[in-house]
Amino acid sequence: MKLSDFDYDLPPDRIAQQPCPVRDQSRLMLLDRHTGTIEHRRFRDLPDLLLPDDLLVLNDSRVIPARLFAHCSGRAGRVEVLLLRPTEKRVWQALVRPGKKARPGDHLVFEEGRLEADVLEGPPRRARLLRFSWRGSFDKQLERLGKAPLPPYISRPRGSTQRDSQRYQTIFARQPGSVAAPTAGLHFTSNLLKRLKTCRITLHVGYGTFKPIQAEEVQAHEMEPERFSVSAESARTINRQRNSPGRIIAVGSTSVRVLEHLMARHGTIQPGGGETDLFIRPGFRFQIVEGMVTNFHLPRSTLLLLVSALAGKEKILRCYREAIEKGYRFYSYGDAMLIL
Repeated sequence: MKLSDFDYDLPPDRIAQQPCPVRDQSRLMLLDRHTGTIEHRRFRDLPDLLLPDDLLVLNDSRVIPARLFAHCSGRAGRVEVLLLRPTEKRVWQALVRPGKKARPGDHLVFEEGRLEADVLEGPPRRARLLRFSWRGSFDKQLERLGKAPLPPYISRPRGSTQRDSQRYQTIFARQPGSVAAPTAGLHFTSNLLKRLKTCRITLHVGYGTFKPIQAEEVQAHEMEPERFSVSAESARTINRQRNSPGRIIAVGSTSVRVLEHLMARHGTIQPGGGETDLFIRPGFRFQIVEGMVTNFHLPRSTLLLLVSALAGKEKILRCYREAIEKGYRFYSYGDAMLIL
């Protein structure tokens, strides 16, 4: 399976730079994955497109202000740090740019000096390991110094991400830990949720979700592990749903991966927590997910491969071509797709 088979050309003006003024006013493309038929709706129409007993599985992870800036001892200029995930007490895996300014043994001092970190020896990869020290509370320092970790294709002048701290967050976000938003959930409003049957699970979005595929043979790609948890109540709800007339509709690739990971491991949805590095690509056999709410994804990405696994590569690429022709907005702040 070649990575080049999952490429497409996207005009730069189709990349959404701002969220839709009202969350549920974004556009919604409906794809029937069996017939290939396409409809064009608004996200507010979602309840009318589902069966009364369909269950939507939401990811309630909350984005942390994971983008930080620091000065490195003995080096000019500053570095940008994107926290990825904690690995042990006080130690985080992080991306650092430019990487040559933060080598093992270096010391980072973040703005105002109340947060510092030592760069540790780590595996030979792009990510760094940072051991932090701080005054007071780490979470409070992060809230004070950190910025919304917007993806690089969203452009903002320095210091202008205050509105993003609210909009780059789902309204049902509860569990802090993600370094990127589970963007399929950004379209929901409280009024819309009242009309839907839902339950919540948690997957903290990390590098695994957006790590680029480097190998041309996609089977060679390895996902980075991401942390998840499922409550006993949600596990019961999802397992009961498997025996009901309604379908299980995952909201976002993160929910898909948790559900299919648990089914592959246990044959049922078990409560508890763990990590998943499940890489879903065409040829994958879905055991529980019957539909999906998702955004329009980057070419050559693991996310595009996942939706292609559910609906078929040719159908997905045809949808993307039609979305471009009809002016849909792409990526994190863009429009949505419902695959049924």
